[in-house]
Amino acid sequence: MRTINFGIIGCGLMGREFASAAARWCHLIDQDVRPRIVAVCDANPAAMTWFTTVLPGVHTHTDYHDLLADAEVEAVYCAVPHHLHQQCYVDILRAGKHLLGEKPFGIDPAAFDAIQAEIAAHPELLVRCSSEFPFFPGAMLVYQWAKEGRFGRVFEVESGLWHCGDLNPNKPINWKRRNATCGEYGCMGDLGMHALHIPLRLGWRPQTVRALLSKIVTERPDGHGNMVPCETWDNAILACEVVESDLTFPMTISTKRIAPGHQNTMFVRIQGTDCSAEFTTKYPKQVRYLPYTPGGEQAWRAMDVSFKPVYPTITGDIFEFGFTDAILQMWAAYCDELAHGREGMRQPFTCVTPDEVAECHDVFTAALVSRRTTQTVHLA
Repeated sequence: MRTINFGIIGCGLMGREFASAAARWCHLIDQDVRPRIVAVCDANPAAMTWFTTVLPGVHTHTDYHDLLADAEVEAVYCAVPHHLHQQCYVDILRAGKHLLGEKPFGIDPAAFDAIQAEIAAHPELLVRCSSEFPFFPGAMLVYQWAKEGRFGRVFEVESGLWHCGDLNPNKPINWKRRNATCGEYGCMGDLGMHALHIPLRLGWRPQTVRALLSKIVTERPDGHGNMVPCETWDNAILACEVVESDLTFPMTISTKRIAPGHQNTMFVRIQGTDCSAEFTTKYPKQVRYLPYTPGGEQAWRAMDVSFKPVYPTITGDIFEFGFTDAILQMWAAYCDELAHGREGMRQPFTCVTPDEVAECHDVFTAALVSRRTTQTVHLA
């Protein structure tokens, strides 16, 4: 079995999730590649305590340049605030390391362009963006139905990522509520990749965007007895038009940090002339669908989805798939592609590609223009 040595830059929640997924690699069946965490880096030494406890002997660094200088590190997972993406990602690639980065892959279009130029300069390196939700079996089933043409003529699509984490106005401000560190995209940059991953993979690129962006909680405590402004967008609803085979249909993309009752909900709904279907992580075992023949009944059906992810595991079919399973599947896809190339993967669904990241930036930038002008924006 080939082992790929990884370094982690940014030892927060998602860095710990990756380390946990690597520790659970035996959960996967018949893998010929596995990740090994050999080095971690965080500017805050205390953030690395968990890693040194669960990964004895792991190298620790407070300067990521030292991690990149470690010859043992082959690939890097980088989870840092958005304003650090450009410099960190470029430095990772220049150091000759493969990269799995976090969305939005650059705080703005200029930052992404700089990253994209460095990607082009290193075609030998695998560069992908994190997005785990499409690996839920229910989401993958809806995606496969679309690939197979099961929906007939698609005439409406909805996709989104909602959570309620910012409903509490007493939650202290952090970097995601400041333009300087999160970027003007706000909730779109932080959540939008999850909502667009499946639509873009199906080739449904918006041709027009009309955006409704909301700032709901306008100030938050700073932890020192003061209230300070929240600068970033809390919620976004993007009304888009997609052209496919000379047919136009509406697609709604929504990203919400304030969606009451939703802890972290990804959903996709597709309506078509032959079939309609929807999946949401709120009900992870269920896909709702409505098959239709002209003149026939219109009755929604609910189907329990077996635990059958794209990379088989030891878990039985009757059990429920969850977030940590999706993380494991995403990392299996990245390691599979890194070890075997895209054509040699055991299954064809990859992590988000740089081209798809570019399309996301186009959509988010158009949304900001739409908000400023109150007009529908046409994408090139």
